[in-house]
Amino acid sequence: MAYKKPQKIGLGNSLFFAMFIALTGYFVFAAIQGDYGHFRRIQVEAEEKRLRERLEALHFKRVQLENKTYRLSDGYLDLDLLDERVRKVLGMARVEDVIIR
Repeated sequence: MAYKKPQKIGLGNSLFFAMFIALTGYFVFAAIQGDYGHFRRIQVEAEEKRLRERLEALHFKRVQLENKTYRLSDGYLDLDLLDERVRKVLGMARVEDVIIR
């Protein structure tokens, strides 16, 4: 049996492995916390959900306003709604109304 000398790791191999570990660490960090990373994607999805809920609320409000506009239009006049709006906007009241301040 022949005796083998242990091989020493050269400076070039050490630098190669150090660079490999550094680059791998950088890419893992960028994949998790970078501009296009995992955490940023979670933030964007949360913002998208919030904006979709706001859009739905605004759509509902728009439908309500379209209904009121239609009810006050010349083609269809809702006298109760007109009376309510006159009281609210102009501050008018009927003779038999009791005003509490």
